[in-house]
Amino acid sequence: MSAPPATQPQGLALVEQWLALARSGQWPLPQAMEAASRLQQAGAHDAACLVYQAWVAATASPLRHVACFNWGAILGEQRRHGDAETVYRMALSMAPDFAQARLNLGHQLEHQDRPEEALAEWRRVYEAEAPEGVGTDPLSLRLHALNNAARLLEQLKRYDEAEALMRRSLELDPRQSDVAQHYVHIRQKQCAWPVYETFGEVTHNHLLMSTSLLGMLDESDDPALQLLTAQRFVLEKVAKVTEPPLHLGRKREGRIRIGYLSGDLHMHAVGLLTAELYGLHDREKFEVHAFSWSREDGTPLRARIKAGFDHYHPLHGVNDRRAAEMIAEAGIDVLVDLQGLTSGARPGILAWRGAPVQVGYLGLPATSAIPGEDWIIADRYVMPPESLPYHTEKPIYLPHCYQVSDRQRVANPAPTRTEAGLPEDGFVFCAFNNNHKMSEPVWRCWMRVLRQVPGSVLWLLADNPFAQANLTRVAAEEGVAAERLVFAPRAQPADYLARFQLADLFLDTFPYNAGTTASDCLWMGTPILTRSGRTYISRMAGSLLTAVGLPDLITTSLEEYEQRAVQLGNQPARIASYKRYLAEHGRASPLFDIPATVRDIEREFERLALEARARA
Repeated sequence: MSAPPATQPQGLALVEQWLALARSGQWPLPQAMEAASRLQQAGAHDAACLVYQAWVAATASPLRHVACFNWGAILGEQRRHGDAETVYRMALSMAPDFAQARLNLGHQLEHQDRPEEALAEWRRVYEAEAPEGVGTDPLSLRLHALNNAARLLEQLKRYDEAEALMRRSLELDPRQSDVAQHYVHIRQKQCAWPVYETFGEVTHNHLLMSTSLLGMLDESDDPALQLLTAQRFVLEKVAKVTEPPLHLGRKREGRIRIGYLSGDLHMHAVGLLTAELYGLHDREKFEVHAFSWSREDGTPLRARIKAGFDHYHPLHGVNDRRAAEMIAEAGIDVLVDLQGLTSGARPGILAWRGAPVQVGYLGLPATSAIPGEDWIIADRYVMPPESLPYHTEKPIYLPHCYQVSDRQRVANPAPTRTEAGLPEDGFVFCAFNNNHKMSEPVWRCWMRVLRQVPGSVLWLLADNPFAQANLTRVAAEEGVAAERLVFAPRAQPADYLARFQLADLFLDTFPYNAGTTASDCLWMGTPILTRSGRTYISRMAGSLLTAVGLPDLITTSLEEYEQRAVQLGNQPARIASYKRYLAEHGRASPLFDIPATVRDIEREFERLALEARARA
């Protein structure tokens, strides 16, 4: 039985009794821990801390460091990170080799934005051959320290150091799937090929089976592999819900309510694409809600997105079931998941089925295998009939293109080529996709293209120095000088958009096509050469090119892609013709008729919502 709330008279009396015992100096630690635990369960965290504080101050016990550890854990859970740091340091002053306290101290330092100090604490643990802990074996302690240091180094974009620690961790225990997953993706970010570099007992199969869905989208256009990867993630990470759907028994009438579910409604690719969507919904027929854990980044884009909703429901600190209950209570007819299984996603919300119609869109251009996500917005190009067996979702087909975008995006005036570090003469290929989308076959193809188009350069995003070094090294292997690769730093959206005007042709990545970047490129009037494969994500740019009226820039093999790139690079008049077409017709094409696309979406949502209401 838990203690009564500490604010009630009997609760206050019990707290006073326990504090008196703690101050006596004679109270055994197990009893003090039991009292503190009961107070925590009752929500009396401050009282639990007082019990430990009094016990440590009064008791001459060799276990005082354990009490400090428990005390620090309560403070950490309350996000009192400075106080927790003080208490963990107190524990270490009593027991300098107490590894668990040092590990937790590292976490408190990280929370206070002191990464170097956190890394130093974890280093002391993983460099010890047999770190000492309480009830935990030394190997687990070392792995904890290695994995957290690697995670933080990855966040700091110190990819080489992070990868080295991941390898050390996997050498100690090669069965760690989560570590193997990060090892694969960090090599993708660095363009470190082959991505599946084996070592020790870590096999190619283990790396393949540990690859995240995002990593698999980069690595393979095999739809079966993508489906299996999604299903494995859902099986391992998404809690199974056996209770009836939460939307049942709720009467829905009046305007159809659309809910958008996302943590990316800020300066993010999804936020940039959808900024205009929400406000374009027909308010006579639809009421539009956001259910979001997006960050307040202070940008005009964030303010504009929020202004597009009738109701905005923040989900920070709200658990999955309660979030689904909020969706059900709001009477949502159609819930649109804008995240799928991408970073920061909350697929567990969908598993509770807060809405009768739940749809995947934009954030994950692939099957998610999420229980409760029954539909996906697509077009017949990105999801042809032969791809349907590899999707757990049924398609909602839009007539032209699956993708909405923003007609209000604004570009600054273009710099000169010289200002951008480009040659004034010579053909400029560009590829502004994130570096993790680069694959070795496509990169070597691009180098062959440069060799066959005299005076040409390739303009790239300078994502990280490790990728830049690896890309330059492979270019040299292909006989391409480093000066023919021009790396541009990241820029604000208006400056980034302006860059497209300086390029002659955008070279798309494969199997992970450009999505938001392809839309930006065509909006700015620059043609794209793409290769379409067997998966939704490897057909995205092809869908955009079809909708804008340039299907002849779609290829279906690496050989055809290379030949077409060389042809275009040596025919500047043909490029000029494409640019004229885009300048005259591009923004008037179905691709950028966003109001019509929204009407198409609404027509399908209305049909599905009314069918669900009729069944209820």
